[in-house]
Amino acid sequence: MLLTITTTYQPATDLGYLLHKNPARLQSLEITGGQAHVFYPEATAERCTAALLLDLDPVGLVRGRGNGEGFALEQYVNDRPYVASSFLSVALSKAFGTAMNGTCKDRPALPAEALPLAVTVAVVSAPGPDWPRRLFEPLGYAVETEAYPLDPTQPEWGDSPYYTLRLRHDGLRLQDVLTHLYVLLPVLDNDKHYYVDQTEAEKLLHRGGDWLPQHPERGFITRRYLRYLAGIVNPTLARLMEGTEEELPEPVAPETNEPGALPLTPAAVAAEAPEPKLSLHDQRLQQVAHEIYQLAPKRVLDLGCGEGKLLRLLLRQPKIEFVRGMDVSHQALSRAAQRLHLDELSPRQRARIELIQGSLLYRDERLAGFDAAALVEVIEHLDENRLAALEAVVFAQARPAHVFVTTPNADYNQLFEKLNAGDFRHDDHRFEWTRAEFAAWATGVAERHGYQVRIEAMGDEVEGVGAPSQMAVFSL
Repeated sequence: MLLTITTTYQPATDLGYLLHKNPARLQSLEITGGQAHVFYPEATAERCTAALLLDLDPVGLVRGRGNGEGFALEQYVNDRPYVASSFLSVALSKAFGTAMNGTCKDRPALPAEALPLAVTVAVVSAPGPDWPRRLFEPLGYAVETEAYPLDPTQPEWGDSPYYTLRLRHDGLRLQDVLTHLYVLLPVLDNDKHYYVDQTEAEKLLHRGGDWLPQHPERGFITRRYLRYLAGIVNPTLARLMEGTEEELPEPVAPETNEPGALPLTPAAVAAEAPEPKLSLHDQRLQQVAHEIYQLAPKRVLDLGCGEGKLLRLLLRQPKIEFVRGMDVSHQALSRAAQRLHLDELSPRQRARIELIQGSLLYRDERLAGFDAAALVEVIEHLDENRLAALEAVVFAQARPAHVFVTTPNADYNQLFEKLNAGDFRHDDHRFEWTRAEFAAWATGVAERHGYQVRIEAMGDEVEGVGAPSQMAVFSL
């Protein structure tokens, strides 16, 4: 991937002072998965261009992850080495960090100068041809995109999702341009090559606090930058809007009317090309995985692991040394083994995970000695009169230091038009609790077994009915 920044400011070679990179020589630095090279294709008093070229090794990217997913062919055959993404943002920060912070030792007044600047990025991915304009034009840029056909010999296939992006501004600080690129390129790409947690929210507030609150697509930007993690996105948006006269958009009921669909904000409904949304199920899993990540546990249980979606997220956390997934269904465990490609993992990664068949209603010594345990959408599949047995197994006998229990919020069901009063979201559900009922159960469990508990909403909240799901976090 290649990014160039050009100025005709006089003398144009002042760009080298701002970037702290000598136009007379090539400079290279190590980054995750490869190298970044800084050089100047042209450097005269009239016109100067600085280039940042990323040379990423696809095999090196996989080997560097250490998350157990290096077995899949798609990890080797993909667009990561060629598309502007979070890799480019990290390279920008590493190569031009001083310029991004607005300092210049040799010319301290220069960073405040508004320069004529032109930027070219080859290439970016985007959810549609209009999105580069919707992100950069509100910041004062003239925006051009050059699309590419999927196959020049098959014009009926249409264009690919890749574009060459060209930006031009008649007068802007270089610091601002670098900051805009740092934030918005990963937003267009809609991916991150590293784990997203609260630290990432602080980066967004630091880099975008001056301009993002006024941006008409701030919700779209924030959600994509923070990978749709509601537990991080919603507080971050609230902090961005502090001190402004505008209010956060009110959530509305799902437009799809499908059980389990996420509520859409008015901005998302109005979008010409709606952004990809995580399903409620995936959002639950990511929120639980994020909570576990913050604890940095070494040994984790996934109780009722199903087909292994949460297990896969947990294996991406390098601080976790061992994960044990348990399910009562042999078929679900077989599908989990296939999903995780257990037979293709390296010996070191294979030693990090174990799948076992078992029931949460019977004492099991294999559940002892863990730092955290997750029960994601499990309890509602049991008869209520059997929850006491589950409580004894998990909280009295296994006693993990932390337990995460999620379940649907029955208060929210009225927003699903296909659900009649008293209906459950799934045929296999034995009950669905209101927020008050779940809080009462969780409080009782905590009191009986010496845990502290807090209740968290899962998904966008709607006034009067709460969020689609709810989570209890128990801690010893």
